[in-house]
Amino acid sequence: MNGGTGLSRRALPRVALVVGAAVLVAVAAWAAVALLAPPSDAQAGPARAVGAQTPAAAPTPTPTPTPTGFPENTRAYDLSGLPAVDVFAVVPELPVDDEPFAALEPLLAQPAAAAAPVFADPRGEPVAQLPQTQTYGGTVVPVVERQDHWVRVLLAGRQGLPGDGDPSQLSGWIRVSDVTLSAATQRVEVDISDRTVRIVTEGGDEELIADDLAWGTAETPTPLGRSFLMFTDVVEEFAYTRGNPLVYLSVQSPTLAGFGGQSVAVTAFHYHDQRSGPISNGCLRVPAEATARLADLPPGTPVYISE
Repeated sequence: MNGGTGLSRRALPRVALVVGAAVLVAVAAWAAVALLAPPSDAQAGPARAVGAQTPAAAPTPTPTPTPTGFPENTRAYDLSGLPAVDVFAVVPELPVDDEPFAALEPLLAQPAAAAAPVFADPRGEPVAQLPQTQTYGGTVVPVVERQDHWVRVLLAGRQGLPGDGDPSQLSGWIRVSDVTLSAATQRVEVDISDRTVRIVTEGGDEELIADDLAWGTAETPTPLGRSFLMFTDVVEEFAYTRGNPLVYLSVQSPTLAGFGGQSVAVTAFHYHDQRSGPISNGCLRVPAEATARLADLPPGTPVYISE
């Protein structure tokens, strides 16, 4: 053998195994430390409990509808001291119709009980009463405006006599809870310039029932705007009608306080032998067939008169 202190060749594999094992132990220890060490701030994620679920999104709340119009009024009223709104009534507290050529709601109203309180302003006290029935009608009325708790309607009677107040078409407010509402499916349209009378059905169908008519003179003009069919009657003593019906409207003369010895001057459709041009005291003179057709329409049917 050569001299020196070197290891024999036989010992080399054993040393290599020992060194390799030591290296493996060191790597394993480093890996264990790395696994056990907490993550750095850059790597850290939100903590989640084992078995926890993602919370469901909260439902979007549904807003409560806001009532439209004037507040509800549920008070009980003694109506015995209030004037009835009829053809003879003069009620200064009630307003006249402020949009006489505007479209109406397709609704009719009638008191659900013996009488309904009528208000000039829903925030105040009632100023009149509308009976459920009365001799000359006027109790089924067209609706001008519909709210949740109130309806504004056209009414018979007058705010004042000509010269003392405005005799135009009356209106007023009634609580929805005090009326029965029904559909208004037809209206009457009178065009004085064209000399025509038509019945128009909701949806657009038109029926021409007169292609000539008579209307009021300059001194006693036919009232223009919207009104409604109030009452139909056959009055045999009115010989000029030839036994045909008179169909009375809710509106009265703008210039006459009364007529024929009565305290009213109601506009009406009626037959007359002379029925063309501005020759009447305000009434609309039409053929017999037209009066019969108008008499078939229900009370409260809206009427529009234009020139």
